[in-house]
Amino acid sequence: MPTYTGISSEAFKHPLDQQAEQALRNVPGFDLVASKFVEFIYERPQLVYLMGNSIQVGPRQYSTIYHIFRECVRDLDIHPEPILFISQNPQVNSYALGQEHPYLVLYTGLLDLLNEEEIRTVIAHELGHIKCGHTVLIQMGMWVVNAASILGDLTFGWGNIISSGLIYAFYEWRRQAELSSDRAALLVTDDLDTVMKTMMKVSGGSIKYCHECSLNEFIRQSENYQELDQDNLNQIYKFLLYNGANGSLLSHPFPVERIRYLREWANSEEYRQIRQGNYLRVTAEGTVEAPSQASGDEVEALQRQIKELQQEINRIKSQSKPS
Repeated sequence: MPTYTGISSEAFKHPLDQQAEQALRNVPGFDLVASKFVEFIYERPQLVYLMGNSIQVGPRQYSTIYHIFRECVRDLDIHPEPILFISQNPQVNSYALGQEHPYLVLYTGLLDLLNEEEIRTVIAHELGHIKCGHTVLIQMGMWVVNAASILGDLTFGWGNIISSGLIYAFYEWRRQAELSSDRAALLVTDDLDTVMKTMMKVSGGSIKYCHECSLNEFIRQSENYQELDQDNLNQIYKFLLYNGANGSLLSHPFPVERIRYLREWANSEEYRQIRQGNYLRVTAEGTVEAPSQASGDEVEALQRQIKELQQEINRIKSQSKPS
């Protein structure tokens, strides 16, 4: 497996991730949320819960998974080493959180469905979130959504935060952040088919019938989806589905879109240069790196999209109210 000594996350961050993060930080209310988040120290209770209710992976605890994990940490040059937990849950899922003490969680449903190289893909993807500094923003977004749902428009100005489009901006950024972590998975595995097959199995794989799933057919499905995307009405449907039409905002892009972005990058000169060892390196040990450089025009365009999103959702809500 390739190892990228000293690599900076800026070497592989997706431009949409960079632009969406800058737009998020510029949305009114972000600074207030950041200050309150730090005040409540959201990270530690989650870590305490996992220490008490999951299995911490190590040399003598899920040793095979730990070996894969250590290789991924080495390959992405992440310091210090995060903590890995296995949590009893039949869902096929995983996540990474934490800033002072970053950690990964894999559900047992994921381990049961995937082979070892596919598990490597998932671990590398989650480590990509840590390498890119996504985890604190993910936790902040979760915290503000929970707080807003509890407090509503009653007090502490949360109604103003919601109306500013901050929550929509968090979700827009989260979706784009996945594209950067997909790139991290490809860098570590150095096998596009493995990454795409992992996405296919996580999307709808079955332990019993996985042998009947075809990666080529899934790629064809992705291409057909892009053809659907040419229709303006389908664009509106997708926009609404991502942003709450089914009752909740989606935190991940559709898998068929993710594999399109990843296939494009796998064939790019940028990826080829990184594979040859020509990449931006960090100036100091650790995962805290230089801020993303998104242009002012790009940030303003994304902020306009967030504002338009909020207006469209408000319009739909007003139309759905009983007269």
